[in-house]
Amino acid sequence: MIPVPSGVRVWLAVGHTDMRRGMNSLAVQVQERLGRDPHAGDLYVFRGKRGHLIKILWHAGIGMSLYAKRLERGRFIWPSPTDGTVAITAAQMAYMLDGMPSLMELTGETRFGPGGRRRRADAATV
Repeated sequence: MIPVPSGVRVWLAVGHTDMRRGMNSLAVQVQERLGRDPHAGDLYVFRGKRGHLIKILWHAGIGMSLYAKRLERGRFIWPSPTDGTVAITAAQMAYMLDGMPSLMELTGETRFGPGGRRRRADAATV
């Protein structure tokens, strides 16, 4: 769990981000595309195209940190790309990181059949 102090703002970068980006290029994206200061102490959360990986950029006063979380199954729920960012609370981010139902669980989507074997999309369910 990321030790987020109270009062810290959390911003979701809507749409998807190239997850090959590192700390410096994500900080530049915060400045240029989101119009915010990455050194202000806010958390910036980015999601990959497939939706199973997020990265969190945070400057805690003594240096920049980059956190990543990957889901083995499912996808992170994410807002539609209408604006550059969406603000959420630190508690909402904690729910997202600590077990909020993934999109797969909400839609009933299944990638794996019995015994963890991958199912074909056209395979009949038993």
